[in-house]
Amino acid sequence: MDTLVRYEVDGAVARLTLDSPHNRNALSTALVEQLHEGFARAAGQSGVRVVVLGHTGGTFCAGADLSEAAGRDPADIAVDRAREMTTLLRAILELRLPVIGAIDGHVRAGGLGLVGACDVVVAGPGSTFALTEARIGVAPSIISLTLLPKMTPRSAGRYFLTGERFGAEEAAAVGLVTVAADDVDTAVAALAGEIAKGSPQGLATSKALTTAAILRDFDEHAEELTQQSARLFVSDEAREGMLAFLQKRSPNWAD
Repeated sequence: MDTLVRYEVDGAVARLTLDSPHNRNALSTALVEQLHEGFARAAGQSGVRVVVLGHTGGTFCAGADLSEAAGRDPADIAVDRAREMTTLLRAILELRLPVIGAIDGHVRAGGLGLVGACDVVVAGPGSTFALTEARIGVAPSIISLTLLPKMTPRSAGRYFLTGERFGAEEAAAVGLVTVAADDVDTAVAALAGEIAKGSPQGLATSKALTTAAILRDFDEHAEELTQQSARLFVSDEAREGMLAFLQKRSPNWAD
């Protein structure tokens, strides 16, 4: 199996690096499985106090890998992808180790869900963010579970609807990321160093205080949002929106 997520440890820091640039680090089944393995490995490794989630290439994560839908029932793939996403986001939130997102590239769709799930996020000058789901007839259903608790209500109301692209400074201003930095590696190293001073018990319990309400919301709404996401994905509007996107034309509702 190809290595799509690289795992490295340096002292108290375990680094997971999304390394599938050929498809913009899309969340394929294999990549998601390797992420789960990496988080579990870090959690079980003595001396590790913090996980850094980074990427290779100019895109942090473009969301689901739609190429895997070929030959399968669209409704089945929609439900499977939604459930994979909720499981991954929940795994990050309930991990005993703090997770720092290290981003200096484009973030779209499910990639924003990963950003929302991280405890701390550093974004560099090459970072761009956009919630373009409504433009193709769907919605950020699953990822709203991690985005709405982090973004200000006004910013969510704007960017969920407009699909505008915004950068690291705006992302920090609206709460999506923690720090907008000129040098991501330096900023991440400094934050990881501070976190590494904490004890395993202290870090795990402190993190749990910040994620408890989000996890309760997961348990209440994840299945409902999974079904919503699947319904939207196989709708006539979504088919038209995705086809228009691929054909580089305006969808019929924009005529």
